[in-house]
Amino acid sequence: MTAKAKPAAETAKPKRAVAQLDDKLTVADICADLGVSPRTFYEWRMKGKAPACITLPNGELRVTLPEYTRWLDARKAA
Repeated sequence: MTAKAKPAAETAKPKRAVAQLDDKLTVADICADLGVSPRTFYEWRMKGKAPACITLPNGELRVTLPEYTRWLDARKAA
């Protein structure tokens, strides 16, 4: 008996909508929401224009939902 490979749609990690997230967003979550690449996000971070991030012990970044909302609101006013 041979095992069938699952289609890519079944094995791919689904995108999470911002409304369905817990309190902390990943860089991938923010990039998907804004439609920008991770490179763009990190460029903004280097220039001090990204939302404030929390650095985890493993080096990954997280942004709290209230901070992300505040940052977006500040962009609207600019």
